[in-house]
Amino acid sequence: MKLFSKMKKSLMSTSIVALLGVMAFVDTASAAQNWRFSNLYGRGTAFGDLYQQLAKDIEKNTNGEVKVQVLFSGEGVGTSGLLGATKSGLITMAAPFQSMHAGELPAGVVEIGLPGGTADTDKLHKLFHEDGWDKILKKAYGSQGLVWLEPYIQPPVYIITKKPIESVADFQGLKIRAPGAYGKFLRNLGASPVSLAWSEIYTSLATGVIDGSIGSNMIDHRDGNHVEVAKYMYKLPLAGAQVLPIVVNRSAWNKLSDAAKKGVYQATVAHAKAQLTMSKKWESEAVAQMEAKGLKWSPLPSDADIKAWAQAGAGLWDEYSSKDKYSKQLIDVLKKSENK
Repeated sequence: MKLFSKMKKSLMSTSIVALLGVMAFVDTASAAQNWRFSNLYGRGTAFGDLYQQLAKDIEKNTNGEVKVQVLFSGEGVGTSGLLGATKSGLITMAAPFQSMHAGELPAGVVEIGLPGGTADTDKLHKLFHEDGWDKILKKAYGSQGLVWLEPYIQPPVYIITKKPIESVADFQGLKIRAPGAYGKFLRNLGASPVSLAWSEIYTSLATGVIDGSIGSNMIDHRDGNHVEVAKYMYKLPLAGAQVLPIVVNRSAWNKLSDAAKKGVYQATVAHAKAQLTMSKKWESEAVAQMEAKGLKWSPLPSDADIKAWAQAGAGLWDEYSSKDKYSKQLIDVLKKSENK
């Protein structure tokens, strides 16, 4: 009986150890997360490849704790639904175009850069990382259940049109794809702004639904083959540069270990550097390739056109400052930095 009792205790101890081992395995397995990451571009595009690399870097930096499935434009969630889908957890991470979400998150329109903004990347980096925009934006996105990670910079925004623009007066009555503040700017020049996803631009130009479109940059116009259906580019950019975020569903983020959080953030920092380096290179290549396909530039703008261009953006700072408290905080910092 004593021998049986010892065997029983030994068996129970072994079983408990085994059970704890299984529980630890299950707990470790459940810690691994499968993220769905939606972005603005199609498969095989220059920027689409950079987002794919971001996904790979996240998996590498987290030692597989986070697995990332990249969803490109037209795959699942539409461009205008990216923020809502990330907030709800339908997708886990997104690279949204803030101008498509002006009603949901007004501060994002200020973040991306209002018309007439600087092209100086050093100034932009200081604005975000030294002057305090990062702290404000973390709160703005956090108020909607999102975690704001390292933003990235893309080149200036230009307008491509089906008809030549000889002066700003020629924008009168044109239907131009230009969401957010870009649309307000062009409305001040007499155009009619339209909000469309990037993937819809080519067909809309070809069928006459729109007369022109902004791209997030020249590479967008090149990769979208827009020059096939619209061959004229206006000389003045709407914005000197754009700053766009990577955002993550907060519930998913909170499930990560501290080491994994650091790994994901570092991957977005590397992504931001790659965006800036490669976009500068790709921009000049894109212009040359489009010119080879027949792209034509508008004449140099007159002094009157330059003045009208500046006036079209006047007042947008004050308008967006009144949208919500986060927009006001961003504009206040911006005005202070401009006056230094």
